[in-house]
Amino acid sequence: QVQLVESGGGLVQAGGSLRLSCAASGSIISINSMGWYRQAPGKQRELVAIITSDGSTNYRNSVKGRFTISRDNAKSTVYVQMNSLTPEDTAVYYCNAEIRTAWDPKYVCWGQGTQVTVSS
Repeated sequence: QVQLVESGGGLVQAGGSLRLSCAASGSIISINSMGWYRQAPGKQRELVAIITSDGSTNYRNSVKGRFTISRDNAKSTVYVQMNSLTPEDTAVYYCNAEIRTAWDPKYVCWGQGTQVTVSS
């Protein structure tokens, strides 16, 4: 089994910052990629940022320059530093990972989600 445990969500005023963390644990051989998605009420889940095993990153346009994704391979943890937050960033943020396991070279798992609320 593999688990993703997220932390760091909360309530912040517009212009403020938050840092989300997500730690992977379990039967992990290696982690191919880790990323963050978000889902606002009434909207589809969307990719926020992703980082691959070699450190390559990709961001959705609306967060470029404000969000920074990083990972600590030794801790199997991914972070996203979110600055200059706006009410449009309000959503449940989900951690996602593609993991090499003994039973699946591209096992995809999700965290439980953490609420981020930005007040105006």
